[in-house]
Amino acid sequence: MTTSTPIATVMVAGSGVMGLGIAEVFAKAGFETTVYRHRPKDGLKLPEGVKLVTSFDGKAPDIVIESIPEVLDLKIEFFQKLEAAFGERTIIASNTSGLPLEDMAAKLKHPNRFLGMHYFMPAEVSPLVEVIRVAKTDDTTVDRVVAALAKAGRESLILTRPVVGFLWNRLQHAILHEAYHLIETGVVSTEDVDKVAKKLFGPRFCISGLVESKDIGGLETHIRAQHAIVPHLHLDRKPCAILERKRERKEFGISTGKGFYDWSGRSARDISDSAKRRLRKLNAFLDTELNRGEANTGPVGMVPPD
Repeated sequence: MTTSTPIATVMVAGSGVMGLGIAEVFAKAGFETTVYRHRPKDGLKLPEGVKLVTSFDGKAPDIVIESIPEVLDLKIEFFQKLEAAFGERTIIASNTSGLPLEDMAAKLKHPNRFLGMHYFMPAEVSPLVEVIRVAKTDDTTVDRVVAALAKAGRESLILTRPVVGFLWNRLQHAILHEAYHLIETGVVSTEDVDKVAKKLFGPRFCISGLVESKDIGGLETHIRAQHAIVPHLHLDRKPCAILERKRERKEFGISTGKGFYDWSGRSARDISDSAKRRLRKLNAFLDTELNRGEANTGPVGMVPPD
């Protein structure tokens, strides 16, 4: 096998919700897909077309996507076992959402074949995956991973180096930090923050994107708004007190029956399944509409200025 050979075999390490979702995506796209666990698990239901393995005795997979618990030493130890078993034949990718990728790469013999692959929940529905290079990741590794994701129906968001939170989490936490501050100080209700997200952010940015919308609306107006608004944003570097109080009261959302909303008497599974169904419908609709817009030589749509 040469380094330019397309990825055909995928191993996902970890059989939690995220790991099984990742495996489902690749299996549906025709990849030979396995899920690795160090031992069998009673009642484990694998996605169709996915096999369970409990050792590294077989043929080296083209890529192993790690989705085990978020403990740095645990991940490094696991990667070293992979390298001992498969050498440089296998690409190693970590699905970590926050641990330092460069620290992982520093412990590997073949860091050129290592990168981050950060999936979003639910992995079997989300159309995007963050692909994060470390300093020694080679171009061939990135190209093979991006091609495999495309075959699996996923678009890659390529980060040229690791930053804390990567792209999506940095953007959403910047917005949430301001939202929590406005709720905490009594400026607005939780319900109205979510209303803005669902009925303004969602529709507007689905069509024209976060930055593209500013080009359409006019950067002169946007720049003036930046000068007027940014100095007044809540720019401290501490998690909001409203979240700390919820941690003290163990108000963790659906899992405990209460968070910002009252979830008592409602099934977390039913809510999750409903959200997945609606996300699939929305993604299908957006694919159709955005492709139609790209085929149109006219503007993508007017966006109000700031």
